[in-house]
Amino acid sequence: MSESPVTAAVEHLSGEIRRGALPPGTALPTHRKLAAQYGIAIASASKVYGRLQAMGLVVGEVGRGTFVRDRPAQREWDIDDEARLNSQSVDLSFNHPTWPGQSDLLRTTLRELASSGDLSALLHQQPPGGRLHERQIVADHLTQARNIHATAEQVFLVGGAQQGLDVAIRAFLRPNDEVAIDALTYPGFKMAAALSELALRPVPSADNGPDLNALADLCRRGAIRAIYVMPTLHNPLGWVLSAAQRKQLVDIARRHDCLIIEDATYAYLVDNASRPIVTLAPERTIYVSSLSKSVATGLRFGYVVVPQEHAARMKRVVRASFWSLSSMVSAIATRWLASGTVAQQEQFQREDARRRQTIAREVLHGMGVVAHPSSQFLWLPLPEGLRMDQVVAALAARGIAASKAEAYATTQHAPHALRLGLSSMPLEQVHPVLAQVRHIIEHLPI
Repeated sequence: MSESPVTAAVEHLSGEIRRGALPPGTALPTHRKLAAQYGIAIASASKVYGRLQAMGLVVGEVGRGTFVRDRPAQREWDIDDEARLNSQSVDLSFNHPTWPGQSDLLRTTLRELASSGDLSALLHQQPPGGRLHERQIVADHLTQARNIHATAEQVFLVGGAQQGLDVAIRAFLRPNDEVAIDALTYPGFKMAAALSELALRPVPSADNGPDLNALADLCRRGAIRAIYVMPTLHNPLGWVLSAAQRKQLVDIARRHDCLIIEDATYAYLVDNASRPIVTLAPERTIYVSSLSKSVATGLRFGYVVVPQEHAARMKRVVRASFWSLSSMVSAIATRWLASGTVAQQEQFQREDARRRQTIAREVLHGMGVVAHPSSQFLWLPLPEGLRMDQVVAALAARGIAASKAEAYATTQHAPHALRLGLSSMPLEQVHPVLAQVRHIIEHLPI
């Protein structure tokens, strides 16, 4: 059979999906019905769905059918980023990790919740910080996975690490408080700090970590109230602090009576890292993490661990800020923690990230890539003479969204570099997409 009817079917369906006439989750016709609809053979209908799946527009579920896929690139994450507004773009600016069996696991979990216990309890609001037995599950997970020993009362359930950082700032810092922060850091903390009118004091980078001597000088000269750190694993530079670096940082914080906000969002990606800072200085460390990157970005489940003596203050802020996390979300997340599902998915994400980094280092060899071997992102310095806005615009014109260094910079002038996320596209796209990135960069006029 000629390929033209197949191509016509693919173009029609892809157009319907991209303009929103077939929204995410829509069940598409069976192969037999599709064949009848377009006047093609059943084998050709399989080709149609195969092409749509290769384009990232649909997903097939064994025994259930074919469905329009929920595509992160279709969402308006940032209205200033033109490439993200294009439904056909490849998103290297946001990590949206997936793993085999996500849909089936969620379906099974929802069935289990529906058939067990008092289902109506999931419609009741939780106490601020979460139900105690679910907070205990998180505490047990931290003990087993991170060697962090905390009571359930020290653990507060929040809607992701970003909300955790926000409530931690509200609980422990005040407007105009000075916070020591890496010269390149997580943009979400910058945004939360700006809303709370904090004064950020950048710390320059040294080899594989912040310049701790510069941090000590900063603390001696000013009234630093807190230090924001990502010891395992830094976003965007991918460093993992050694045991000696962690001890030195804690010594500085104790000497100058600084709080430490430890962001462990990406810590699950690193095997055999040194002990979390919260275990070295539990009396002054606020520990924040989530399942958004390791399990699902849409789950919005995170947690904050605070010193026991500050638990009452944290509870007041949580109550005033958002009162409590969704009971349904916490039930799903804690079931997956208790069953070992989260541990399994974290192992999968580590292995998947290593594969993607191996490909990235091969494709971008010689371009000065900075990344941890099991990170889901990389830092790409640009050739001298190229501006990051120029490169991002050129990538956007080709349907590739990327993050500029200025989003991560706490200094007045940002280096000309890009931060590229690797987990939001299928593994088979990593090589061709990064090859296109390299080609665009190398052929831009300087």
